[in-house]
Amino acid sequence: MSRLTTIMMAAFLAAITSAAAADRVVTPSDGDTLSRIIDDASAGDRIILRAGDYSGPVVIRKTLTVEGDPGSAIVGNGTGTVVTIDAPAVIVRGIGISGSGMDLEAMDSGIFATQAATGALIEGNVLTGNLYGIYVHGAAKSLTSRNRVIGLTDGRLSESGNGVTVWNAPGAKVLDNDISFGRDGIATNASKRNVFSGNRFTNVRFAIHYMYTNDSEISGNVSIGNLVGYAIMFSSRLKIVDNVSDGDRDHGLLLNFANNSLVSGNTVSGHLQPESRWTLAGTRVSSQELLVDDSASQDEGDQSGFRPGPEKCVFIYNANKNRILDNQFNGCAIGVHFTAGSEGNVMTGNAFVNNRNQVKYAGTRFVDWSVDGRGNFWSDNQAFDLDGDGIGDNPYRPNDLMDKVLWTSPQAKVLTTSPAVQVIRWAQAQFPALLPGGVVDSHPLMAPPAHREVLQ
Repeated sequence: MSRLTTIMMAAFLAAITSAAAADRVVTPSDGDTLSRIIDDASAGDRIILRAGDYSGPVVIRKTLTVEGDPGSAIVGNGTGTVVTIDAPAVIVRGIGISGSGMDLEAMDSGIFATQAATGALIEGNVLTGNLYGIYVHGAAKSLTSRNRVIGLTDGRLSESGNGVTVWNAPGAKVLDNDISFGRDGIATNASKRNVFSGNRFTNVRFAIHYMYTNDSEISGNVSIGNLVGYAIMFSSRLKIVDNVSDGDRDHGLLLNFANNSLVSGNTVSGHLQPESRWTLAGTRVSSQELLVDDSASQDEGDQSGFRPGPEKCVFIYNANKNRILDNQFNGCAIGVHFTAGSEGNVMTGNAFVNNRNQVKYAGTRFVDWSVDGRGNFWSDNQAFDLDGDGIGDNPYRPNDLMDKVLWTSPQAKVLTTSPAVQVIRWAQAQFPALLPGGVVDSHPLMAPPAHREVLQ
């Protein structure tokens, strides 16, 4: 059979399928169950749910569009998954979905897209109170977009599922969703070429949790008041750009064995947070406990019971050959913490503003954080710029010998104002060769660089 004949036959079959496709309007008063209506539909049909509740679970085994009017909902019976997509190019749109089972091992979900669900579109749904919100289990090139996912609000965090889970789904995209409660906002494992963009996360453990996912993009997401904003682990060749971490409690950005990636244009902003918040890991906390108390940072009274959060704007653990450019790290206990090797990373154009400690570098070699005569901005750098080129006349060193002593023996902080310590710091300032290694910015910026605004 010639190529032309094959193309003509494919077009003819497509035309027949299109002509045979039909709209099937369903109301809650219909005698047949929704599951039977879906089973009886023909490939290409569109099933339209009028407002009201429909009984789940349902399994979609052919290419269909199932969409709902406002107020339509599929309600599970508390066992298994509510909506299973098990065919290519299925569309599930505009439906309320609730009532999944609670078996973590069985991956009970509001919507579960199997490996057969290539190119699935899961769009504009509201998923509430399910164990997992949406589980993309091998559904390559699927799109999960503009859904609102509200996970479990009661029980232990360890017994909750994720808002959206992606497993081994090359090319899958998760865009513009609003995700709250549950364990992680988006969790991905053993996948590649994914895009997670424009999502908003509140009241979860990790906003985005990456494991063994390569050649992918995380962009334009907003994480507010979670334990960790973006936890990137055992993944390479990522593009992490223009994300916001606002008042996350432990880390804004965590890079653990994450290599050869671009980290650019991100903003991590800290707030003063109650000390008690930092003892709640491992148990369910209320939304009031998770939300950031902005008034605390502006209270001019007693702040002894508050601490900067995140603990670390950026924590980099054995992460190598990354380009960390043009980010803003503001108001954390530690601006950036490098440890366990973490070699070959480029740091330039970043703004470190009002962090209690700008840098914690647990290493003995000298590392220069400037590239081609351009370093970073440091809010505590009391530098001069006599030639007016925007670059400080002297290198900036965020740490000294006493910092390293305090990292290993925190009890020594009672001596920091003693004359002996002041003499040591003065000597190191006068004779840089005495410094025991660490970070130096040989071309510090005099002003923070212009930063791209990220809509929240």
